[in-house]
Amino acid sequence: MTKLKKTYCIVSLAFAVMVFAAVLFFSYEGTTVYAASMDPESITSFEEGSDSSVSGTTESNMSGLNISINDETASLSTPVRALLVLTILSLAPSLLIMLTSYTRVIIVLHFIRTALGTQTSPPNQVLIGLALFLTFFIMWPTLQEINEKAIKPLDEGEITMEEALKEAETPIRSFMYNHGKLQTKDVNLFIDISGQDYDIDEDAGTEAYDVVPMTIIIPAFIIGELRQAFIMGFLIYIPFIVIDMVVASVLMSMGMMMLPPTTISLPFKILLFILADGWNLVINSLVQTFY
Repeated sequence: MTKLKKTYCIVSLAFAVMVFAAVLFFSYEGTTVYAASMDPESITSFEEGSDSSVSGTTESNMSGLNISINDETASLSTPVRALLVLTILSLAPSLLIMLTSYTRVIIVLHFIRTALGTQTSPPNQVLIGLALFLTFFIMWPTLQEINEKAIKPLDEGEITMEEALKEAETPIRSFMYNHGKLQTKDVNLFIDISGQDYDIDEDAGTEAYDVVPMTIIIPAFIIGELRQAFIMGFLIYIPFIVIDMVVASVLMSMGMMMLPPTTISLPFKILLFILADGWNLVINSLVQTFY
């Protein structure tokens, strides 16, 4: 692990601890449970050393960890929602890498830079930023479906958290089956490793693996993405290797054995990439693999 990664992990852990401590500090007054359908004058606050009734509006009760109950439905207070959102954000990088097209996109972009031999140009920040926006572009229909079927109904209290997770899982599985490079041999590999037995209809295609849990589908999907990314990287390398071989042969025939061939071939590779409009071709081909 590099020094930058260690620093990032330490800062993330410290930030999470500070947020958790802040939530506990603001909720020191105790947890209050109140019914929204009750008479406001009959709402009782259960706090340490206090049995008095709360009069007026209920806005003062929302400073702690509160659960409001109205007609057999419940909703969390703002601090609890904020804590859940921060927890999801802390897991967002892992979800972005494992469940989206980001893996294939970033590997192909790194192959382009390595094949060109430009070292740090484009820099990592540019490649990562481009990969993120391409991922959002590719995943936008899936994200919209998750928002319509899971997030909005959960926020309006129409479904529970468990139901929202199931609704959000369906678009992700659809993306893996239809747009990703999920192959049955990869799924069978992890099924064999896990030692579990699932009732799978082989004639139904990848949809037959709906009975397989996400703990098996996700690593199988990642392996398929890595395979596809390396195939594209190989195809990208071929024209640039030809230029390197031609330049090396010319230098050897001229007796210039001490001159590094990469120094001479680099301008020609950049020229070829520009004349062929390489970025347009690569990005177009990369995005088309998901459609």
